[in-house]
Amino acid sequence: MSRSEHHVVVVGGGIAGLAAAWELSGGADPDPDAPRVTVLESSRRLGGPLYSVPFAGRVVDVGPDGFLGRRPEAAELCREIGVGDRLRAIGASGASVYARGKLRALPTALLLGVPTRWWPTARSGILGPAGSLRLLVDAVVPRTDRRGPLGDRALGPLVARRLGRRVVAALVDPLVGGIHAGSVTDMSTAAVLPQLLAVPRRGSLMRALRRAATSGPEGSLPEGAGLVAPAFWSLDGGMSVLIDGLEAALGSRGVALRSGVAAEALRRDGGGDWTVTTSAGPLRADGLVLATPAPVVAQLLEPHDPDAAALERTVEYGSVAVVTLAYPDGAVSLPPGTGFLVARGTRSPLPDAGHDDLLVTAGTFLDVKWPHLRRDGTVLLRASVGRFGDRRAERLGDDELSARVAAELGAILSVTAPPSATMVTRWPAIFPQYKVGHLLRVSGIEAAVRRLPALAVAGSPYRGVGIPACVGSGRAAARDLLESLGGGLLARP
Repeated sequence: MSRSEHHVVVVGGGIAGLAAAWELSGGADPDPDAPRVTVLESSRRLGGPLYSVPFAGRVVDVGPDGFLGRRPEAAELCREIGVGDRLRAIGASGASVYARGKLRALPTALLLGVPTRWWPTARSGILGPAGSLRLLVDAVVPRTDRRGPLGDRALGPLVARRLGRRVVAALVDPLVGGIHAGSVTDMSTAAVLPQLLAVPRRGSLMRALRRAATSGPEGSLPEGAGLVAPAFWSLDGGMSVLIDGLEAALGSRGVALRSGVAAEALRRDGGGDWTVTTSAGPLRADGLVLATPAPVVAQLLEPHDPDAAALERTVEYGSVAVVTLAYPDGAVSLPPGTGFLVARGTRSPLPDAGHDDLLVTAGTFLDVKWPHLRRDGTVLLRASVGRFGDRRAERLGDDELSARVAAELGAILSVTAPPSATMVTRWPAIFPQYKVGHLLRVSGIEAAVRRLPALAVAGSPYRGVGIPACVGSGRAAARDLLESLGGGLLARP
């Protein structure tokens, strides 16, 4: 069978699935001998959380509002599909943490929230006197880590042992926990910040991280981890521009994009071909890319490899909500930077909150962060709420949630007027949790999948939650599948 006679079905129309379809159809170099491709998406809209809507006279993102420039995959994809001219660089740098009753600028020299120098962190006031003195211990008389080499460890306890618990509570958990909508108490160091596992057990952790950052290969740091703030990109018109561009480019290549069609089961015949049972009828496939959340992959794989399905089910998910607010110009006095983080367990400053913690986990100054969103007369803010294990936002209606968020922002930022418009967007079970042992589970899933003919998995449950990581995951899965279908003839450089 020639390559062009193959039919590949991609299950999942988020960014990983669409990137896989793009690679399957030839990627940057259209291939007339590429297989026929069908993308199935259970919802009515492609793109998953990459979604932009009109609000307060402009188009804003209600999911991810940008992506890291240090990793090239997303920006390269934008240029390949013809929307590279819509890329817009971040307009400011820096951020704050709401700590000890006020906003305090994040210090320089951080590696995903882990300090690499003492003085910038101490000067920021984020840790307080006791926390700063504990951090100084690492620079003067560093504490030896008595644990032997381990394949993985919980990120929070590892950092706390070397640098103190205050560093974890005030810096590492707000930053890393915010990225993953989870807690560093049981988060996988190997998956999130593997450099920490490689540093010597004796000597200063901060000094070792500085050496690793300056002597390692380009791009060796994890996503979002640079000692100097990396460049971020957005798109004029929102992240939906990327999805719409992919939809148009794939359509022009004959890729069938079937939204509102769910994959319900997989069947394999004696010859190794797959049949996908869908809500619109069966589809025969020579190969499959599964780019859906882990619970869906588990359901589909259960009859074919129960062990792989069981590993997929161990990936838990956190839910979040995004509240976008427009304020009259002059009603909000913003600190420098693009936004702020909130440490877990921070008591709410609202007088009627009792002993309740702040609901807001982060705030973004949208028209400071992205200058193309600026309009005279209004200021745009965006608040994130919710983390794994915190379901308070789910118990509030949209109006109640908007009011609570506006009140908290008012206390944090000293807002002098109510918002002129608000919008709530909920993302249930959207953030996979990378808990200790995550990469071992992923390796087990990948090994099991390799035993199944012409099948690959891709997306955020595996080796990165950011947009560039998901794009790279989708394209890598497509290349692996093409190689298996073509006996190695389709491998790309």
